[in-house]
Amino acid sequence: MANSDINSVVIVGRLTRDAELRYLNSGTAVASISIAVNRSKKDGDQWISEANFFDVSYFGKGAEGIKPYLTKGTQIAVQGSLRQDRWEKDGQKFSRVNILADSIELLGSRSSSSQNNGNSDSFGGYQQRASYSQNQSSGGGYEPSSEAFGGDNAGFPEDIPF
Repeated sequence: MANSDINSVVIVGRLTRDAELRYLNSGTAVASISIAVNRSKKDGDQWISEANFFDVSYFGKGAEGIKPYLTKGTQIAVQGSLRQDRWEKDGQKFSRVNILADSIELLGSRSSSSQNNGNSDSFGGYQQRASYSQNQSSGGGYEPSSEAFGGDNAGFPEDIPF
């Protein structure tokens, strides 16, 4: 029987700090970020908002390419998997769950969302979205979407009504 376990996560939130870029001994780049995700829950008769915080690691050339855009307050979408790190220090056991990103999509920044009065539909515009994904077969790297950088719009006007 085939393995039926699934380890996949998709999360959208805002960066709590600027990305930190470091390099492994092998020379592979690693961008470390922290993302805050708001969630509503009912407390008695009222709905309250609660923030959850997640650490994310993004490896390879994609991490180098996207790092300048990963600044505090930027809204991003992360697709990846969960990894649990376990270690022991001074006889005490520790554990931490981290998200290993396969792709990161820039959705907007804090300044652009405040200029649009918080309307989340307007700051992730057609020309402003950039998706970076690791190409596993070529050993990493990023592939920005062509429309994110003013690529061929195939004759469409710049203001798309959706």
